[in-house]
Amino acid sequence: MNFIDELRWRGMIHDLMPGTDEQLSREMTSAYIGFDPTADSLHIGNLLPIMLLVHFQRSGHKPIVLVGGATGMVGDPSGKAEERKLLSVEQISHNLNCQKKQLMKFLNFETGENKAEIVNNFDWFREYSFLDFIRDVGKHITVNYMMSKESVKKRLETGMSFTEFSYQLVQGYDFYWLYRNMNCKLQMGGSDQWGNIVTGTELIRRMYFDLEGLEATAYALTCPLVTKVDGSKFGKSEAGNIWLDPAKTSPYLFYQYWLNLSDEDAAHFIRLFTLFSQEEINQLIEEHRQAPHLRILQKALAKDVTIRVHSEEDCNMVVEASAVLFGQGTTEMLHNLPEGLLLDMFVGVPQSEVSRQTVTEGIGIVDFLTEQTGIFPSKGEARRTLKENAVSINKEKVHEEFIVDGRCLLNGRYILVQKGKKNYYLVRTR
Repeated sequence: MNFIDELRWRGMIHDLMPGTDEQLSREMTSAYIGFDPTADSLHIGNLLPIMLLVHFQRSGHKPIVLVGGATGMVGDPSGKAEERKLLSVEQISHNLNCQKKQLMKFLNFETGENKAEIVNNFDWFREYSFLDFIRDVGKHITVNYMMSKESVKKRLETGMSFTEFSYQLVQGYDFYWLYRNMNCKLQMGGSDQWGNIVTGTELIRRMYFDLEGLEATAYALTCPLVTKVDGSKFGKSEAGNIWLDPAKTSPYLFYQYWLNLSDEDAAHFIRLFTLFSQEEINQLIEEHRQAPHLRILQKALAKDVTIRVHSEEDCNMVVEASAVLFGQGTTEMLHNLPEGLLLDMFVGVPQSEVSRQTVTEGIGIVDFLTEQTGIFPSKGEARRTLKENAVSINKEKVHEEFIVDGRCLLNGRYILVQKGKKNYYLVRTR
């Protein structure tokens, strides 16, 4: 598989330094991408650079994951309107360990000549004194060169600390260190990183020539920043970031994010975030075009990404939960759902509370729907709707003589009421 050709048809190249394709054709090459350690989980905004590394390894090359234990203490100004809060060594160490576990789901770190490696730039910066750094590294890059970068220009208007200004030098040295010690000849990242990456290639060229009299060439590649058709930010929901950690974003909510994409976004993102071939994607797009109401593209994308980020078991469970929600599921399936998944399914629906004793002793459905929960404003309306066969308890149609009792409790605590086709109510017992 030709790496550059693969990225081109997927729309994953924004900038490419001349000679990169030739270098990759010449030999197995090592490339790295740096990841920001400011959170203890990666989010789906990190998926595109991760996929760059996945395709790189599948093409026979060696991926290097750089976790920024040192650069995380400085803060990258690229794309930022203000300086970020700096983290302690302990916070960064915790975040890095969490991120490593997530990255290992995507890349082969175990076997083969091109097995992936993880490095932490704190390992080579911890003993590097400030005076040594500005003497050995700082003299090779001029202030004029650093100020020409877009990430710096945008911040000069609002003010920029020396800490942030020095970031591109620190990142540039990462590339130099990896080039010299791990024969890493390519750095990749998002398009907002182009200035920092090119600084690294320039630092390699100048330091090698100055220190050793050798010509050294390094390469750069960036992918586009992902945006949605409607202009909303990719990877954001009403609750915030869509995280890869199931404790932060449950597999159900993760799956639903992809399932709810527009047709245009699904057609674009299925190229970026899956390993489906060009022929498979074209076939899915055609099938979707013929029956868009089936959401074939969204389902294929949601399933593929959820399995790789979480697991096949998690994916099967959320698909079952979706079936329950949209009418194809059974009461038995609803009773088998874990509590967390049940609550995720009905985030935002009206909720009410009733006494557990009232339920366990048993109560008529009309009183339950009116006096106890207020789902219906009057008993007359409740009776009319029941006669129309338009009320369900836990996905089963009920009649006016139905008694709500302990057998109705889901997870020993909840009752799901449905009025008509789309109106859900979640009743909790206290």
